[in-house]
Amino acid sequence: MDILASIRKMLVPIHREGYVFILAGVVAMLVLGWLWEPLFWLCGLITCWIIYFFRDPPRVTPLGGGLIVSPADGVVSAVGRAAPPSELGLGPTPLARLSIFMSIFDCHVNRSPIDGRIAKIAYRPGLFLNADLDKASEDNERNAFLFETPHGQLALVQIAGLIARRIVSAVTEGESPQAGERIGIIRFGSRVDVYLPEGFEILAGQGQRAIAGETVLAAFGADRRVHGFRKG
Repeated sequence: MDILASIRKMLVPIHREGYVFILAGVVAMLVLGWLWEPLFWLCGLITCWIIYFFRDPPRVTPLGGGLIVSPADGVVSAVGRAAPPSELGLGPTPLARLSIFMSIFDCHVNRSPIDGRIAKIAYRPGLFLNADLDKASEDNERNAFLFETPHGQLALVQIAGLIARRIVSAVTEGESPQAGERIGIIRFGSRVDVYLPEGFEILAGQGQRAIAGETVLAAFGADRRVHGFRKG
């Protein structure tokens, strides 16, 4: 029983969005492998990558109502100020923004960056440019969330990438997820933008690797002092 418990701890859960792709990979292995053996091994490698892509590991989120944690695994590709998506109704004034780029090798399960109520979810169709490009924030297909928090309104935007073709939400308007809770997934390479309320100090830097639900991106005054975070 101890051995079985240890094996279960080692196995990383798979997001339900991946089941159909994994099944398709297994079927391709059997059918194409029957026709030509090298295709069995090729499809096997692809299926292993699909399993890896749709992994959904547990995360330990730091406590603090004034903390903003990363909503995605990946690299902080941009830190600056930009106007939030017009469909959220926040106006044209630029806000502090952090962008996290997810490669096809990153976990693509997105998590809530902060405790708050989801006041609005707005989907907008668009292009599928390379998500690492700055103009992808405006031109690509996206799904935007407006969070109401004790520190102000926060916007989170899921952006489809070059080969991403579906953005899936796991929450609805009116729900109040806690920081680190799963809110959706983007399939196959993409980006997430976070627009911060005024008063938050950005603690993450461009080029830094972030872990969804764990890496602190920004903090509100008192929480930064209590938790002892230092930029960089």
